[in-house]
Amino acid sequence: MARRRTALLALAAAAVAGCGFELRRPERLPFSRLALTGFQPRSPLAEALRQALPSQVRVVAGPGEAEMVLVAIEERFDKTVAASTAGGQVREFRLRVTLRFRLDRPDGSPQLGETRLELTRDMSYSESAALAKQAEEAGLVREMRADLAQQLLHMLAATGPRTSV
Repeated sequence: MARRRTALLALAAAAVAGCGFELRRPERLPFSRLALTGFQPRSPLAEALRQALPSQVRVVAGPGEAEMVLVAIEERFDKTVAASTAGGQVREFRLRVTLRFRLDRPDGSPQLGETRLELTRDMSYSESAALAKQAEEAGLVREMRADLAQQLLHMLAATGPRTSV
């Protein structure tokens, strides 16, 4: 039995290795020092971005120390009613997290022009489970901010070093 299990594990490992499967690696950003400006103090989105940054990238205090400057133009969270009953009871909320930003060089010249990232999720709601739905909403918003930070990192990785023409 143990010999059969070992053979199956070896076969599975060989199949996975042969198909080109590879674990996701952290984004390789074309800079090692990033300044975050324009975010509100204690911004949850800025914190999600700090956590998502690969270990080789350090967040610095000001543009003078940075290789790139991420300027937050607008950071917003909206919660609107998406569906309600004929009696006016809310059945679904729409949650939206928006970030408008640009990426500048330390001298202020643009590396990536003004860009808008937005995530939307619909969440069912029941007044009889209001406390549970409040916790669900907090978790969804936290995940949305983490997803937005990952999307932002993908964009930053794609910018690459810019050469002058």
